[in-house]
Amino acid sequence: MIQTLLVLLAASVLFVPISRRFGFGSVLGYLVAGVLIGPFALGLVRDVKQIAEVSELGVLMLLFLIGLELRPKRIWLMRKPVLGLGSAQVIVTGALLAVLAHAVGASWPAASILGVGLALSSTAIALPMMAERDLLGLASGRESFAVLLFQDLASIPLVALAPFMTHGGAAQAMPWLSIAKAAAGVAVILIGGRLLMRPLFRLVGGARTPEVFTATALMLVVGAAAITELVGLPMSLGAFAAGVLLSDSEYRHELRADVEPFEGLLLGFFFISVGMGANVHLAWAQPLLIFGGVILLVLVKALILYGLALARRQKAMTALRFALALPQGSEFAFVLFAAAVAVGALPGPLAERATLIIALSMLISPLLFSLSERFIIPRMTKPKTKPYDQIESQDAPVIIAGLGRMGQIVARILRMQGIAFTALENDSEQVETVRRYGSKVFFGDPSRPEVLRAAGADQARLLVLTTADVKESLAIAETVTRNFPHLKIVARARNRFHAHQLMDMAVLDVTRETYHSSLRMAEATLKALGHPPDRARREVGLFRDYDEQLLTQQRAFRDDEGQMIQSTRNAAEELASLLEADRARAQATQPAKGPVPASR
Repeated sequence: MIQTLLVLLAASVLFVPISRRFGFGSVLGYLVAGVLIGPFALGLVRDVKQIAEVSELGVLMLLFLIGLELRPKRIWLMRKPVLGLGSAQVIVTGALLAVLAHAVGASWPAASILGVGLALSSTAIALPMMAERDLLGLASGRESFAVLLFQDLASIPLVALAPFMTHGGAAQAMPWLSIAKAAAGVAVILIGGRLLMRPLFRLVGGARTPEVFTATALMLVVGAAAITELVGLPMSLGAFAAGVLLSDSEYRHELRADVEPFEGLLLGFFFISVGMGANVHLAWAQPLLIFGGVILLVLVKALILYGLALARRQKAMTALRFALALPQGSEFAFVLFAAAVAVGALPGPLAERATLIIALSMLISPLLFSLSERFIIPRMTKPKTKPYDQIESQDAPVIIAGLGRMGQIVARILRMQGIAFTALENDSEQVETVRRYGSKVFFGDPSRPEVLRAAGADQARLLVLTTADVKESLAIAETVTRNFPHLKIVARARNRFHAHQLMDMAVLDVTRETYHSSLRMAEATLKALGHPPDRARREVGLFRDYDEQLLTQQRAFRDDEGQMIQSTRNAAEELASLLEADRARAQATQPAKGPVPASR
Protein backbone atom coordinates (compact mmCIF):
# COMPACT_ATOMS: atom_id res chain seq x y z
CA MET A 1 0.00 0.00 0.00
CA ILE A 2 2.89 2.37 0.79
CA GLN A 3 4.37 1.79 -2.67
CA THR A 4 0.98 2.46 -4.29
CA LEU A 5 0.60 5.68 -2.33
CA LEU A 6 4.11 6.73 -3.34
CA VAL A 7 3.32 6.14 -7.04
CA LEU A 8 0.06 8.13 -6.77
CA LEU A 9 1.75 11.07 -5.08
CA ALA A 10 4.71 11.02 -7.48
CA ALA A 11 2.40 10.96 -10.51
CA SER A 12 0.44 13.90 -9.09
CA VAL A 13 3.58 15.92 -8.37
CA LEU A 14 4.95 15.23 -11.85
CA PHE A 15 1.98 15.58 -14.19
CA VAL A 16 -0.28 18.16 -12.53
CA PRO A 17 2.28 21.03 -12.57
CA ILE A 18 3.10 20.23 -16.21
CA SER A 19 -0.57 20.33 -17.15
CA ARG A 20 -1.12 23.60 -15.31
CA ARG A 21 2.07 25.04 -16.80
CA PHE A 22 0.66 24.56 -20.30
CA GLY A 23 -2.70 26.04 -19.28
CA PHE A 24 -4.72 22.79 -19.25
CA GLY A 25 -5.62 22.80 -15.55
CA SER A 26 -5.00 20.15 -12.91
CA VAL A 27 -7.84 17.76 -13.82
CA LEU A 28 -6.25 16.79 -17.13
CA GLY A 29 -2.91 16.21 -15.37
CA TYR A 30 -4.52 13.79 -12.92
CA LEU A 31 -6.34 11.92 -15.70
CA VAL A 32 -3.21 11.53 -17.85
CA ALA A 33 -1.24 10.38 -14.82
CA GLY A 34 -3.89 7.75 -14.13
CA VAL A 35 -3.81 6.41 -17.68
CA LEU A 36 0.00 6.08 -17.66
CA ILE A 37 0.41 4.40 -14.26
CA GLY A 38 -2.72 2.25 -14.60
CA PRO A 39 -2.98 -1.48 -15.39
CA PHE A 40 -3.58 -0.86 -19.11
CA ALA A 41 -0.34 1.13 -19.61
CA LEU A 42 2.76 0.95 -17.37
CA GLY A 43 0.99 -1.18 -14.75
CA LEU A 44 2.58 0.58 -11.76
CA VAL A 45 -0.78 0.38 -9.96
CA ARG A 46 -3.20 -2.49 -10.53
CA ASP A 47 -5.76 -2.37 -7.71
CA VAL A 48 -7.87 0.34 -9.32
CA LYS A 49 -11.09 -0.58 -7.49
CA GLN A 50 -9.61 -0.12 -4.03
CA ILE A 51 -8.15 3.26 -4.93
CA ALA A 52 -11.42 4.35 -6.55
CA GLU A 53 -13.38 3.50 -3.41
CA VAL A 54 -11.09 5.57 -1.20
CA SER A 55 -10.79 8.46 -3.66
CA GLU A 56 -14.58 8.75 -3.95
CA LEU A 57 -14.31 10.54 -0.62
CA GLY A 58 -12.91 13.46 -2.62
CA VAL A 59 -16.13 13.70 -4.63
CA LEU A 60 -18.17 13.54 -1.41
CA MET A 61 -16.14 16.36 0.14
CA LEU A 62 -16.48 18.42 -3.03
CA LEU A 63 -20.28 18.11 -2.84
CA PHE A 64 -20.19 18.89 0.89
CA LEU A 65 -18.22 22.11 0.27
CA ILE A 66 -20.60 23.10 -2.51
CA GLY A 67 -23.51 22.53 -0.14
CA LEU A 68 -21.84 24.79 2.45
CA GLU A 69 -21.96 27.64 -0.06
CA LEU A 70 -25.63 27.07 -0.96
CA ARG A 71 -28.10 28.21 1.63
CA PRO A 72 -31.63 26.76 1.30
CA LYS A 73 -32.99 30.14 0.21
CA ARG A 74 -30.49 30.26 -2.64
CA ILE A 75 -31.44 26.75 -3.77
CA TRP A 76 -35.08 27.82 -3.79
CA LEU A 77 -34.18 30.82 -5.95
CA MET A 78 -32.43 28.42 -8.36
CA ARG A 79 -35.47 26.19 -8.75
CA LYS A 80 -36.31 27.44 -12.25
CA PRO A 81 -32.91 26.76 -13.87
CA VAL A 82 -32.56 23.50 -11.92
CA LEU A 83 -35.95 22.11 -12.94
CA GLY A 84 -36.28 23.83 -16.31
CA LEU A 85 -32.78 23.79 -17.77
CA GLY A 86 -31.74 20.60 -15.98
CA SER A 87 -34.75 18.57 -17.09
CA ALA A 88 -34.52 19.89 -20.64
CA GLN A 89 -30.87 18.86 -20.88
CA VAL A 90 -31.44 15.34 -19.58
CA ILE A 91 -34.61 14.69 -21.62
CA VAL A 92 -33.40 16.12 -24.94
CA THR A 93 -29.88 14.70 -24.73
CA GLY A 94 -31.04 11.33 -23.39
CA ALA A 95 -33.67 10.92 -26.14
CA LEU A 96 -31.25 11.77 -28.96
CA LEU A 97 -28.48 9.52 -27.61
CA ALA A 98 -30.99 6.69 -27.15
CA VAL A 99 -32.01 6.96 -30.80
CA LEU A 100 -28.35 6.89 -31.86
CA ALA A 101 -27.66 3.86 -29.63
CA HIS A 102 -30.62 2.01 -31.13
CA ALA A 103 -29.41 2.93 -34.62
CA VAL A 104 -26.11 1.11 -34.00
CA GLY A 105 -27.84 -2.08 -32.82
CA ALA A 106 -28.90 -1.71 -29.17
CA SER A 107 -32.40 -2.79 -28.18
CA TRP A 108 -34.78 -0.06 -27.12
CA PRO A 109 -34.57 -0.89 -23.37
CA ALA A 110 -30.75 -0.94 -23.49
CA ALA A 111 -30.66 2.15 -25.72
CA SER A 112 -32.87 4.04 -23.27
CA ILE A 113 -30.57 3.25 -20.36
CA LEU A 114 -27.52 4.17 -22.43
CA GLY A 115 -29.12 7.44 -23.56
CA VAL A 116 -30.03 8.59 -20.07
CA GLY A 117 -26.72 7.46 -18.56
CA LEU A 118 -24.65 9.17 -21.25
CA ALA A 119 -26.72 12.35 -20.91
CA LEU A 120 -25.38 12.87 -17.38
CA SER A 121 -22.24 14.94 -16.78
CA SER A 122 -19.46 14.69 -14.23
CA THR A 123 -19.79 17.00 -11.22
CA ALA A 124 -16.30 16.02 -10.08
CA ILE A 125 -14.75 17.22 -13.35
CA ALA A 126 -16.95 20.16 -14.37
CA LEU A 127 -17.02 22.09 -11.10
CA PRO A 128 -13.26 21.97 -10.26
CA MET A 129 -12.50 22.75 -13.91
CA MET A 130 -14.57 25.95 -13.69
CA ALA A 131 -13.54 26.78 -10.13
CA GLU A 132 -9.86 26.85 -11.17
CA ARG A 133 -10.74 29.71 -13.51
CA ASP A 134 -13.13 31.53 -11.14
CA LEU A 135 -16.10 30.87 -13.43
CA LEU A 136 -18.58 29.44 -10.92
CA GLY A 137 -19.88 32.90 -10.07
CA LEU A 138 -20.56 33.72 -13.73
CA ALA A 139 -23.69 32.81 -15.68
CA SER A 140 -21.98 29.80 -17.27
CA GLY A 141 -20.98 28.48 -13.83
CA ARG A 142 -24.45 28.99 -12.35
CA GLU A 143 -26.14 27.28 -15.31
CA SER A 144 -23.69 24.37 -15.14
CA PHE A 145 -24.29 23.89 -11.45
CA ALA A 146 -28.07 23.98 -11.95
CA VAL A 147 -27.87 21.17 -14.52
CA LEU A 148 -25.53 19.10 -12.36
CA LEU A 149 -27.78 19.53 -9.33
CA PHE A 150 -30.79 18.32 -11.31
CA GLN A 151 -28.82 15.32 -12.54
CA ASP A 152 -27.89 14.39 -8.97
CA LEU A 153 -31.55 14.58 -7.97
CA ALA A 154 -32.64 12.66 -11.08
CA SER A 155 -30.21 9.86 -10.30
CA ILE A 156 -32.54 8.63 -7.54
CA PRO A 157 -35.42 7.53 -9.80
CA LEU A 158 -33.10 6.45 -12.61
CA VAL A 159 -31.65 3.55 -10.61
CA ALA A 160 -35.12 2.64 -9.32
CA LEU A 161 -36.45 2.45 -12.88
CA ALA A 162 -33.65 0.19 -14.17
CA PRO A 163 -35.56 -3.07 -13.41
CA PHE A 164 -38.51 -1.82 -15.44
CA MET A 165 -36.34 -1.73 -18.58
CA THR A 166 -36.15 -5.53 -18.76
CA HIS A 167 -38.59 -7.41 -20.94
CA GLY A 168 -40.76 -8.40 -17.98
CA GLY A 169 -40.03 -5.31 -15.99
CA ALA A 170 -43.22 -3.50 -16.79
CA ALA A 171 -45.22 -6.24 -15.11
CA GLN A 172 -43.22 -6.08 -11.92
CA ALA A 173 -44.68 -4.38 -8.90
CA MET A 174 -43.66 -0.87 -8.02
CA PRO A 175 -40.62 -1.07 -5.66
CA TRP A 176 -42.44 0.63 -2.80
CA LEU A 177 -39.99 -0.73 -0.26
CA SER A 178 -37.05 0.92 -2.04
CA ILE A 179 -38.93 4.18 -2.32
CA ALA A 180 -39.84 4.07 1.38
CA LYS A 181 -36.23 3.37 2.34
CA ALA A 182 -35.03 6.30 0.24
CA ALA A 183 -37.58 8.63 1.81
CA ALA A 184 -36.60 7.45 5.27
CA GLY A 185 -32.92 8.05 4.55
CA VAL A 186 -33.58 11.60 3.38
CA ALA A 187 -35.73 12.23 6.48
CA VAL A 188 -32.97 10.97 8.78
CA ILE A 189 -30.43 13.35 7.22
CA LEU A 190 -32.75 16.37 7.24
CA ILE A 191 -34.27 15.91 10.70
CA GLY A 192 -31.14 14.55 12.33
CA GLY A 193 -29.04 17.28 10.77
CA ARG A 194 -31.34 20.00 12.07
CA LEU A 195 -31.46 18.62 15.60
CA LEU A 196 -28.00 17.15 16.15
CA MET A 197 -25.35 18.83 13.97
CA ARG A 198 -25.08 22.21 15.69
CA PRO A 199 -25.14 20.81 19.27
CA LEU A 200 -22.47 18.29 18.25
CA PHE A 201 -20.15 20.93 16.81
CA ARG A 202 -20.81 23.18 19.80
CA LEU A 203 -19.75 20.37 22.11
CA VAL A 204 -16.64 19.51 20.08
CA GLY A 205 -15.70 23.16 19.63
CA GLY A 206 -16.00 23.76 23.35
CA ALA A 207 -13.40 21.07 23.96
CA ARG A 208 -10.86 23.22 22.03
CA THR A 209 -9.30 20.26 20.25
CA PRO A 210 -8.89 21.14 16.56
CA GLU A 211 -8.08 17.59 15.50
CA VAL A 212 -11.35 16.32 17.01
CA PHE A 213 -13.27 19.08 15.20
CA THR A 214 -11.66 17.98 11.92
CA ALA A 215 -12.51 14.35 12.64
CA THR A 216 -16.09 15.36 13.38
CA ALA A 217 -16.33 17.20 10.05
CA LEU A 218 -15.04 14.17 8.16
CA MET A 219 -17.38 11.87 10.11
CA LEU A 220 -20.29 14.10 9.13
CA VAL A 221 -19.50 13.88 5.43
CA VAL A 222 -18.91 10.13 5.46
CA GLY A 223 -21.90 9.48 7.72
CA ALA A 224 -24.36 11.35 5.52
CA ALA A 225 -22.97 9.55 2.45
CA ALA A 226 -23.27 6.18 4.22
CA ILE A 227 -26.94 6.80 5.04
CA THR A 228 -27.83 7.59 1.44
CA GLU A 229 -25.86 4.61 0.16
CA LEU A 230 -27.64 2.35 2.67
CA VAL A 231 -31.06 3.35 1.31
CA GLY A 232 -30.01 3.07 -2.34
CA LEU A 233 -29.36 6.75 -3.09
CA PRO A 234 -26.15 8.34 -4.46
CA MET A 235 -23.60 9.02 -1.72
CA SER A 236 -22.88 12.45 -3.20
CA LEU A 237 -26.46 13.48 -2.49
CA GLY A 238 -26.01 12.81 1.22
CA ALA A 239 -22.79 14.80 1.40
CA PHE A 240 -24.41 17.68 -0.47
CA ALA A 241 -27.43 17.66 1.86
CA ALA A 242 -25.16 17.75 4.92
CA GLY A 243 -23.37 20.79 3.53
CA VAL A 244 -26.65 22.61 2.84
CA LEU A 245 -27.87 21.92 6.39
CA LEU A 246 -24.72 23.55 7.80
CA SER A 247 -24.59 26.42 5.31
CA ASP A 248 -26.36 28.79 7.75
CA SER A 249 -24.37 27.71 10.80
CA GLU A 250 -21.60 29.64 12.53
CA TYR A 251 -19.21 26.75 11.82
CA ARG A 252 -19.32 26.86 8.03
CA HIS A 253 -16.00 28.71 7.57
CA GLU A 254 -14.11 26.46 9.98
CA LEU A 255 -15.63 23.38 8.35
CA ARG A 256 -14.50 24.57 4.94
CA ALA A 257 -10.98 25.18 6.22
CA ASP A 258 -10.84 21.68 7.75
CA VAL A 259 -12.30 19.74 4.81
CA GLU A 260 -10.64 21.51 1.87
CA PRO A 261 -7.14 19.96 2.23
CA PHE A 262 -8.58 16.43 2.22
CA GLU A 263 -10.96 17.26 -0.63
CA GLY A 264 -8.22 18.50 -2.93
CA LEU A 265 -5.92 15.49 -2.53
CA LEU A 266 -8.63 12.81 -2.58
CA LEU A 267 -10.37 14.42 -5.55
CA GLY A 268 -7.06 14.27 -7.39
CA PHE A 269 -6.82 10.55 -6.56
CA PHE A 270 -10.37 10.13 -7.91
CA PHE A 271 -9.35 11.57 -11.27
CA ILE A 272 -6.30 9.32 -11.29
CA SER A 273 -8.54 6.29 -10.67
CA VAL A 274 -10.76 7.33 -13.59
CA GLY A 275 -7.70 7.47 -15.82
CA MET A 276 -6.48 4.08 -14.57
CA GLY A 277 -9.89 2.56 -15.32
CA ALA A 278 -9.73 3.49 -19.01
CA ASN A 279 -9.28 0.18 -20.87
CA VAL A 280 -7.03 1.45 -23.64
CA HIS A 281 -6.63 -2.11 -24.98
CA LEU A 282 -10.32 -2.17 -25.90
CA ALA A 283 -9.91 1.20 -27.57
CA TRP A 284 -7.10 -0.17 -29.78
CA ALA A 285 -9.14 -3.32 -30.53
CA GLN A 286 -12.22 -1.34 -31.66
CA PRO A 287 -10.90 2.15 -32.44
CA LEU A 288 -13.67 3.20 -34.82
CA LEU A 289 -16.44 2.29 -32.40
CA ILE A 290 -14.78 3.67 -29.25
CA PHE A 291 -13.23 6.89 -30.55
CA GLY A 292 -16.18 7.52 -32.83
CA GLY A 293 -18.46 7.10 -29.82
CA VAL A 294 -16.41 9.56 -27.77
CA ILE A 295 -16.48 12.20 -30.51
CA LEU A 296 -20.20 11.67 -31.10
CA LEU A 297 -21.00 11.87 -27.37
CA VAL A 298 -19.05 15.07 -26.79
CA LEU A 299 -20.33 16.69 -29.99
CA VAL A 300 -23.99 15.86 -29.41
CA LYS A 301 -23.96 16.98 -25.77
CA ALA A 302 -22.04 20.17 -26.53
CA LEU A 303 -24.40 21.17 -29.35
CA ILE A 304 -27.51 20.54 -27.25
CA LEU A 305 -26.05 22.44 -24.28
CA TYR A 306 -25.07 25.32 -26.55
CA GLY A 307 -28.56 25.45 -28.04
CA LEU A 308 -30.23 25.37 -24.61
CA ALA A 309 -28.05 28.24 -23.40
CA LEU A 310 -28.91 30.34 -26.46
CA ALA A 311 -32.58 29.53 -25.95
CA ARG A 312 -32.22 31.09 -22.49
CA ARG A 313 -30.84 34.21 -24.20
CA GLN A 314 -27.33 33.76 -22.91
CA LYS A 315 -24.41 35.37 -24.72
CA ALA A 316 -22.44 33.24 -27.16
CA MET A 317 -19.41 33.21 -24.84
CA THR A 318 -21.52 32.03 -21.89
CA ALA A 319 -23.19 29.39 -24.06
CA LEU A 320 -19.82 28.09 -25.26
CA ARG A 321 -18.43 27.80 -21.73
CA PHE A 322 -21.61 26.05 -20.61
CA ALA A 323 -21.44 23.63 -23.53
CA LEU A 324 -17.78 22.74 -23.05
CA ALA A 325 -18.08 22.37 -19.27
CA LEU A 326 -20.58 19.49 -19.42
CA PRO A 327 -20.02 17.36 -22.57
CA GLN A 328 -18.28 14.51 -20.73
CA GLY A 329 -19.96 11.46 -19.23
CA SER A 330 -20.66 11.06 -15.54
CA GLU A 331 -19.18 8.82 -12.87
CA PHE A 332 -22.78 8.08 -11.85
CA ALA A 333 -23.36 6.44 -15.22
CA PHE A 334 -21.01 3.68 -14.04
CA VAL A 335 -23.41 2.99 -11.15
CA LEU A 336 -26.47 3.12 -13.42
CA PHE A 337 -24.95 0.74 -15.99
CA ALA A 338 -23.86 -1.69 -13.26
CA ALA A 339 -27.40 -1.75 -11.85
CA ALA A 340 -28.84 -2.28 -15.33
CA VAL A 341 -26.43 -5.14 -16.07
CA ALA A 342 -27.32 -6.77 -12.73
CA VAL A 343 -31.04 -6.95 -13.64
CA GLY A 344 -30.40 -7.93 -17.27
CA ALA A 345 -31.55 -4.64 -18.77
CA LEU A 346 -28.15 -3.90 -20.36
CA PRO A 347 -25.73 -6.44 -21.92
CA GLY A 348 -22.34 -6.60 -20.20
CA PRO A 349 -20.16 -6.03 -23.32
CA LEU A 350 -22.25 -3.00 -24.29
CA ALA A 351 -21.92 -1.56 -20.79
CA GLU A 352 -18.12 -2.07 -20.90
CA ARG A 353 -17.83 -0.12 -24.17
CA ALA A 354 -20.08 2.66 -22.89
CA THR A 355 -18.00 2.88 -19.69
CA LEU A 356 -14.80 3.27 -21.72
CA ILE A 357 -16.42 5.97 -23.87
CA ILE A 358 -17.39 7.85 -20.71
CA ALA A 359 -13.88 7.53 -19.26
CA LEU A 360 -12.29 8.84 -22.47
CA SER A 361 -14.80 11.71 -22.63
CA MET A 362 -13.74 12.62 -19.09
CA LEU A 363 -10.15 12.61 -20.33
CA ILE A 364 -10.63 14.94 -23.30
CA SER A 365 -13.21 17.28 -21.74
CA PRO A 366 -10.67 19.28 -19.66
CA LEU A 367 -8.45 19.54 -22.72
CA LEU A 368 -11.27 20.94 -24.87
CA PHE A 369 -12.28 23.38 -22.14
CA SER A 370 -8.71 24.57 -21.65
CA LEU A 371 -8.13 25.05 -25.38
CA SER A 372 -11.36 27.02 -25.60
CA GLU A 373 -10.39 29.27 -22.68
CA ARG A 374 -6.96 29.79 -24.20
CA PHE A 375 -7.75 30.42 -27.86
CA ILE A 376 -11.50 31.00 -28.42
CA ILE A 377 -12.85 32.85 -25.36
CA PRO A 378 -10.20 35.64 -25.53
CA ARG A 379 -11.31 36.40 -29.09
CA MET A 380 -14.94 36.45 -28.04
CA THR A 381 -14.19 38.77 -25.10
CA LYS A 382 -12.13 41.16 -27.18
CA PRO A 383 -13.63 44.58 -26.53
CA LYS A 384 -15.57 45.92 -29.46
CA THR A 385 -14.40 49.29 -30.69
CA LYS A 386 -17.06 51.81 -29.94
CA PRO A 387 -16.85 55.38 -31.22
CA TYR A 388 -16.39 58.02 -28.55
CA ASP A 389 -19.32 60.27 -27.79
CA GLN A 390 -19.61 63.59 -29.56
CA ILE A 391 -19.25 65.99 -26.66
CA GLU A 392 -20.98 69.30 -27.08
CA SER A 393 -19.20 72.33 -25.71
CA GLN A 394 -19.44 72.35 -21.91
CA ASP A 395 -19.04 75.26 -19.48
CA ALA A 396 -18.99 73.40 -16.16
CA PRO A 397 -16.29 74.48 -13.67
CA VAL A 398 -15.31 70.86 -12.87
CA ILE A 399 -14.27 67.94 -15.09
CA ILE A 400 -14.21 64.44 -13.59
CA ALA A 401 -11.89 62.04 -15.42
CA GLY A 402 -12.94 58.50 -14.53
CA LEU A 403 -16.37 57.73 -13.10
CA GLY A 404 -15.53 54.61 -11.13
CA ARG A 405 -16.08 54.11 -7.40
CA MET A 406 -14.25 57.26 -6.26
CA GLY A 407 -15.40 59.39 -9.17
CA GLN A 408 -19.06 58.57 -8.54
CA ILE A 409 -18.83 59.64 -4.89
CA VAL A 410 -17.25 62.97 -5.88
CA ALA A 411 -19.95 63.42 -8.54
CA ARG A 412 -22.76 62.76 -6.06
CA ILE A 413 -21.41 65.32 -3.59
CA LEU A 414 -20.96 67.95 -6.31
CA ARG A 415 -24.50 67.28 -7.53
CA MET A 416 -25.80 67.63 -3.97
CA GLN A 417 -24.09 71.04 -3.76
CA GLY A 418 -25.50 72.14 -7.12
CA ILE A 419 -22.03 72.35 -8.71
CA ALA A 420 -22.00 71.53 -12.42
CA PHE A 421 -19.45 69.06 -13.75
CA THR A 422 -18.60 67.12 -16.91
CA ALA A 423 -17.76 63.44 -16.43
CA LEU A 424 -15.50 61.51 -18.84
CA GLU A 425 -14.96 57.73 -18.82
CA ASN A 426 -13.08 55.59 -21.39
CA ASP A 427 -14.55 52.25 -20.29
CA SER A 428 -17.68 51.65 -22.39
CA GLU A 429 -19.10 49.03 -19.98
CA GLN A 430 -18.68 51.38 -17.02
CA VAL A 431 -20.39 54.14 -19.01
CA GLU A 432 -23.40 51.91 -19.68
CA THR A 433 -23.57 50.85 -16.02
CA VAL A 434 -23.43 54.42 -14.70
CA ARG A 435 -25.98 55.61 -17.23
CA ARG A 436 -28.44 52.91 -16.15
CA TYR A 437 -28.40 54.49 -12.69
CA GLY A 438 -29.26 57.90 -14.11
CA SER A 439 -25.86 59.61 -14.11
CA LYS A 440 -24.72 61.62 -17.10
CA VAL A 441 -21.29 60.63 -18.37
CA PHE A 442 -19.55 60.96 -21.73
CA PHE A 443 -17.63 58.08 -23.32
CA GLY A 444 -14.27 59.59 -24.22
CA ASP A 445 -10.52 59.42 -23.59
CA PRO A 446 -9.51 62.19 -21.13
CA SER A 447 -5.85 61.88 -22.16
CA ARG A 448 -6.66 63.42 -25.57
CA PRO A 449 -6.51 67.25 -25.67
CA GLU A 450 -9.42 67.52 -28.11
CA VAL A 451 -11.67 65.49 -25.79
CA LEU A 452 -10.76 67.69 -22.81
CA ARG A 453 -11.26 70.80 -24.88
CA ALA A 454 -14.71 69.62 -25.95
CA ALA A 455 -15.47 68.93 -22.29
CA GLY A 456 -14.72 72.58 -21.50
CA ALA A 457 -11.14 72.39 -20.23
CA ASP A 458 -10.41 75.91 -21.54
CA GLN A 459 -13.02 77.42 -19.21
CA ALA A 460 -13.05 74.86 -16.35
CA ARG A 461 -11.30 75.56 -13.06
CA LEU A 462 -10.60 72.07 -11.74
CA LEU A 463 -9.96 68.52 -13.00
CA VAL A 464 -10.80 65.69 -10.59
CA LEU A 465 -8.59 62.80 -11.72
CA THR A 466 -9.98 59.50 -10.34
CA THR A 467 -8.86 57.11 -13.09
CA ALA A 468 -7.74 53.82 -11.53
CA ASP A 469 -5.04 52.86 -14.04
CA VAL A 470 -1.69 54.44 -13.15
CA LYS A 471 -0.49 54.87 -16.75
CA GLU A 472 -3.76 56.44 -17.84
CA SER A 473 -3.74 58.71 -14.81
CA LEU A 474 -0.23 59.99 -15.54
CA ALA A 475 -1.05 60.43 -19.24
CA ILE A 476 -4.09 62.56 -18.39
CA ALA A 477 -2.13 64.64 -15.87
CA GLU A 478 0.61 65.24 -18.43
CA THR A 479 -1.91 66.27 -21.10
CA VAL A 480 -3.60 68.71 -18.74
CA THR A 481 -0.38 70.33 -17.45
CA ARG A 482 0.93 70.73 -21.00
CA ASN A 483 -2.22 71.95 -22.76
CA PHE A 484 -4.30 73.51 -19.96
CA PRO A 485 -1.82 74.89 -17.38
CA HIS A 486 -4.53 76.98 -15.71
CA LEU A 487 -6.54 73.83 -14.85
CA LYS A 488 -5.87 72.69 -11.28
CA ILE A 489 -5.78 68.94 -10.64
CA VAL A 490 -7.04 66.96 -7.65
CA ALA A 491 -5.88 63.39 -8.22
CA ARG A 492 -6.30 59.86 -6.92
CA ALA A 493 -3.09 57.89 -6.33
CA ARG A 494 -2.88 54.10 -6.19
CA ASN A 495 0.23 54.10 -3.98
CA ARG A 496 3.13 56.22 -2.75
CA PHE A 497 5.09 55.87 -5.99
CA HIS A 498 2.10 57.01 -8.04
CA ALA A 499 1.63 59.92 -5.61
CA HIS A 500 5.26 60.99 -6.13
CA GLN A 501 4.83 60.96 -9.90
CA LEU A 502 1.71 63.11 -9.66
CA MET A 503 3.46 65.51 -7.31
CA ASP A 504 6.20 65.91 -9.93
CA MET A 505 3.51 67.24 -12.27
CA ALA A 506 2.51 69.92 -9.76
CA VAL A 507 -0.82 68.29 -8.99
CA LEU A 508 -2.67 70.44 -6.49
CA ASP A 509 -3.82 67.65 -4.16
CA VAL A 510 -3.04 63.92 -4.14
CA THR A 511 -5.31 61.46 -2.33
CA ARG A 512 -4.13 57.89 -1.87
CA GLU A 513 -7.17 55.75 -2.63
CA THR A 514 -7.28 53.55 0.49
CA TYR A 515 -5.34 55.84 2.81
CA HIS A 516 -8.14 57.62 4.66
CA SER A 517 -10.32 54.53 4.94
CA SER A 518 -7.29 52.69 6.40
CA LEU A 519 -6.81 55.45 8.97
CA ARG A 520 -10.48 55.22 9.88
CA MET A 521 -10.15 51.45 10.31
CA ALA A 522 -7.01 51.87 12.45
CA GLU A 523 -8.87 54.28 14.71
CA ALA A 524 -11.74 51.78 15.07
CA THR A 525 -9.21 49.06 15.89
CA LEU A 526 -7.65 51.10 18.68
CA LYS A 527 -11.08 51.83 20.15
CA ALA A 528 -11.96 48.14 20.05
CA LEU A 529 -8.75 47.42 22.00
CA GLY A 530 -9.85 49.73 24.80
CA HIS A 531 -8.23 53.04 23.86
CA PRO A 532 -10.35 56.08 24.74
CA PRO A 533 -11.88 57.67 21.60
CA ASP A 534 -10.03 60.97 21.95
CA ARG A 535 -6.68 59.20 22.39
CA ALA A 536 -7.30 56.90 19.41
CA ARG A 537 -8.24 59.90 17.26
CA ARG A 538 -5.17 61.86 18.39
CA GLU A 539 -2.72 59.00 17.78
CA VAL A 540 -4.10 58.28 14.31
CA GLY A 541 -3.95 62.01 13.55
CA LEU A 542 -0.33 62.08 14.68
CA PHE A 543 0.48 59.20 12.36
CA ARG A 544 -1.34 60.89 9.46
CA ASP A 545 0.53 64.19 9.83
CA TYR A 546 3.88 62.42 10.15
CA ASP A 547 3.21 60.16 7.17
CA GLU A 548 2.19 63.10 4.98
CA GLN A 549 5.50 64.78 5.78
CA LEU A 550 7.38 61.55 5.10
CA LEU A 551 5.66 61.21 1.73
CA THR A 552 6.95 64.62 0.70
CA GLN A 553 10.47 63.94 2.03
CA GLN A 554 10.84 60.56 0.30
CA ARG A 555 9.87 62.05 -3.05
CA ALA A 556 13.45 63.34 -3.46
CA PHE A 557 15.03 59.84 -3.35
CA ARG A 558 12.15 57.58 -4.35
CA ASP A 559 14.31 55.77 -6.96
CA ASP A 560 16.98 54.85 -4.39
CA GLU A 561 15.65 51.65 -2.78
CA GLY A 562 18.37 51.53 -0.11
CA GLN A 563 17.73 55.08 1.02
CA MET A 564 13.95 54.48 0.95
CA ILE A 565 14.32 51.43 3.21
CA GLN A 566 16.57 53.26 5.66
CA SER A 567 14.26 56.28 5.65
CA THR A 568 11.25 54.06 6.40
CA ARG A 569 13.06 52.36 9.31
CA ASN A 570 14.17 55.70 10.77
CA ALA A 571 10.64 57.02 10.40
CA ALA A 572 9.19 54.04 12.27
CA GLU A 573 11.56 54.61 15.20
CA GLU A 574 10.87 58.35 15.26
CA LEU A 575 7.14 57.82 15.07
CA ALA A 576 7.28 55.35 17.97
CA SER A 577 9.12 57.98 20.03
CA LEU A 578 6.53 60.62 19.17
CA LEU A 579 3.67 58.32 20.16
CA GLU A 580 5.40 57.46 23.46
CA ALA A 581 5.89 61.15 24.22
CA ASP A 582 2.25 61.80 23.39
CA ARG A 583 1.15 59.07 25.83
CA ALA A 584 3.32 60.57 28.55
CA ARG A 585 1.77 64.01 28.02
CA ALA A 586 -1.72 62.52 28.06
CA GLN A 587 -1.05 60.75 31.36
CA ALA A 588 0.43 63.91 32.89
CA THR A 589 -2.60 66.03 31.97
CA GLN A 590 -5.21 63.47 33.13
CA PRO A 591 -4.09 62.29 36.59
CA ALA A 592 -7.66 62.11 37.99
CA LYS A 593 -8.85 59.58 35.44
CA GLY A 594 -6.25 56.99 36.30
CA PRO A 595 -3.68 55.46 34.01
CA VAL A 596 -4.39 55.27 30.32
CA PRO A 597 -4.44 51.65 29.07
CA ALA A 598 -1.14 50.69 27.54
CA SER A 599 -0.97 49.75 23.87
CA ARG A 600 -1.33 46.08 23.21
